[in-house]
Amino acid sequence: MTAISDEPADLPVLSSERVHDGLVWDVRRDVVDLGHGTVTREVLVHTGAVGVLALDADERVLLLRQYRHPVGHFLWEPPAGLLDVPGEDALVTARRELAEEADLVADDWHVLVDYFNSPGGSTESFRCYLARGLSEVPEAERHEREDEERDMATVWVPLDEARDLVLAGRLHNPTAVNGILAACAARDAGWATLRPADAPWPERSPGR
Repeated sequence: MTAISDEPADLPVLSSERVHDGLVWDVRRDVVDLGHGTVTREVLVHTGAVGVLALDADERVLLLRQYRHPVGHFLWEPPAGLLDVPGEDALVTARRELAEEADLVADDWHVLVDYFNSPGGSTESFRCYLARGLSEVPEAERHEREDEERDMATVWVPLDEARDLVLAGRLHNPTAVNGILAACAARDAGWATLRPADAPWPERSPGR
């Protein structure tokens, strides 16, 4: 494998101020020394998040239809959620989101892909898990969904069909796009590229 890897940087931050305290994230204004001059950048300070590409025994992907107000669309996307519980393990969050949003638990968990959602303006890092060996949460134990999650439709899509939907420009949620394409690549490699569910994640967002 080519020896190319993203790496952390430690450029001097000459000043930093919080300019907005939000409900879910904040905005910070930094002055950064690039070595040949300075720049001022506004940063959306995000908790980070996780998503779950749930794959059943027939190699079908679970997608949920959820309203996303900032882009004014209903998007088909895998279960996902914020890492907004301080100190909580990311896998614990992923398990909870799968149970709460899809009424499912899984026996087999792996890391599928990690990425920064919008590195030009946000601190958000994202980890997408592959969950297999699925079973339903007993009805009496199911989470009562509310707000945008209350009436989400669900669909099971064959993995190859989901890939074609991504490449045709019909799916736009980043968890869906990255997760589906990564799952296809991993499957085509005999799942040999999957990482353990507890794989290190040094890029995880530090939180707010």
